[in-house]
Amino acid sequence: MEFEVVTTEAGEVPASATQYMVRMRDGVHLATDVYLPEGNAPTQTVLVRICYDKNGRYTFMDRLAPYVTGRGYAFVVQDVRGKFRSEGTTMAFVHESHDGYDTLEWVSNQPWSDGRVGMFGDSYYGFTQWAAVASGHRALRAIVPRVTSADLGMVNGGRYRSREGVEDVDWFVSASYLSHFWLDQFIHDYPIDVERRPLFDVFEPAFEAMGRRSNSFDVVVPRKIPLQVYPDGHPFDAKPVPVLHSVGWFDNLQIPHMRDYIVLLSRPEWAPLQYLIADSVDHENYHLALAPIEEHVEHDHIENDDALQRLMPLYLEPALEFFDVFLKGVHPVDSIPRVRWHLGHEGYHQSATWPPAGAVERQLFLADLSSASTGGGTLVDTGVVESGSTTWVHDPTNLVRSAVENSFSFLYWYPDEAATGQRHDVLVFTSAPLVEALNLTGPVDLFARVSSSAPTTDVYCKLLDVDMEGHAHLIVRGQGHVIEPLSDRTSRIEMGHTGYRMQPGHRLRVHIASSDFPEYVPHPGTDENPWLAKDLRASTQSLHTDTIAPSYLRLTVNGS
Repeated sequence: MEFEVVTTEAGEVPASATQYMVRMRDGVHLATDVYLPEGNAPTQTVLVRICYDKNGRYTFMDRLAPYVTGRGYAFVVQDVRGKFRSEGTTMAFVHESHDGYDTLEWVSNQPWSDGRVGMFGDSYYGFTQWAAVASGHRALRAIVPRVTSADLGMVNGGRYRSREGVEDVDWFVSASYLSHFWLDQFIHDYPIDVERRPLFDVFEPAFEAMGRRSNSFDVVVPRKIPLQVYPDGHPFDAKPVPVLHSVGWFDNLQIPHMRDYIVLLSRPEWAPLQYLIADSVDHENYHLALAPIEEHVEHDHIENDDALQRLMPLYLEPALEFFDVFLKGVHPVDSIPRVRWHLGHEGYHQSATWPPAGAVERQLFLADLSSASTGGGTLVDTGVVESGSTTWVHDPTNLVRSAVENSFSFLYWYPDEAATGQRHDVLVFTSAPLVEALNLTGPVDLFARVSSSAPTTDVYCKLLDVDMEGHAHLIVRGQGHVIEPLSDRTSRIEMGHTGYRMQPGHRLRVHIASSDFPEYVPHPGTDENPWLAKDLRASTQSLHTDTIAPSYLRLTVNGS
């Protein structure tokens, strides 16, 4: 493989901003841009702490600034420690709580600040908001974390979270992220040979060629050593602040983000302060209504300035409305809905709760198991047709490939996944054509009895919308590492939440497999560390069902 590195260095500080080097408690200085509104009176501040270059086109902070300052806020954007124009050692996650506190303290003491700060941003700069909450600084009054999770440092560290005998599968994407984005102060794009084994070695040619390694990568891959992300305690145990969760139905971090929302709703001190806006977007903010972007490049806001300009209101306005309530206090709390959500292929809705009122659970049972490996399994809602089982082979040398090359931009491609169901190692279950439209409005889970010839196994499940031409497109997906795969034990594979309208004549389809590579680290078929395994063995998985303990898909549906 030809080795070529494309490096993204720091952009120019725009004339509309003033850059300061803000001192942290240990003497490290962080590059911080300040954009101010007209007038001299102290005002509220919107703060973004970012690792992707505060002056880069990718994050378009200078284009957001006029919208923020035009609403009367100071806008402060900072490169986090060790990235781009900031000083310090490059290390993901571990400094953000203390650095967040020190930055809030600096902002609070500026003459243009009235001491009230809200934070905003996507992904890693959604995580830095939670790190600031954990710091407990008095100035932080509201946050708008987008397509992220409070446990992002644990997700990217491969730290498992047990639930009902199932753990999170190790995410290969996280290791790639740490090696490309956290090698040093800049971002480096370079190819990796994902077929190399052991899998841990796929990054070694790049580290050798560039003469340095990613500290973050070396800590968490392959040993999964937990990072000390929150030195002063988890943010959910800190003083509550109002939160507007901005979730993408097609985001590859949707499951952990919705976990945050559901957990905080269960905590009496946090629940009254939780708000949700969920849209049919992926991690890069591509929208289902415009997909596939690949065929409509005029809608690619990453490359097209006009498309970016069109995105701005949808991207930023909900956050500014939230800050107008919880920072400025110019509107009452009841002026914004608790939940705003998009029903894919239909439109936007508001509700007091999520799932919305009227939503009910519906079970679709996995039937005709003997035909599932040849595409003939069925989904039925009248109970299990017959008891039975079926098998499929997981071959670590012939893996089920991921549907797209970059799941952060899933809707850029929005692929037809029908062909995947033609593989012998993918079980397929399909419903009868729908007589009328079906609205999916809430969580989706697979409950399956899976056994294996291997000590453990991985289960990947996708729910697809099959149109009348036979094209199959993703609705939601989930995956789990089954710790004790036994025929008499039911495992729950969490598939996340969705708002999605199925049209009359379309069919629901489920794909079940044991790999999704290179999105996830493949199971070696043994009990070895999958990053280090050289002895790869095929294993046989079995899916079981009967009238007493059926395997089934649990949907949340709504008639409105």
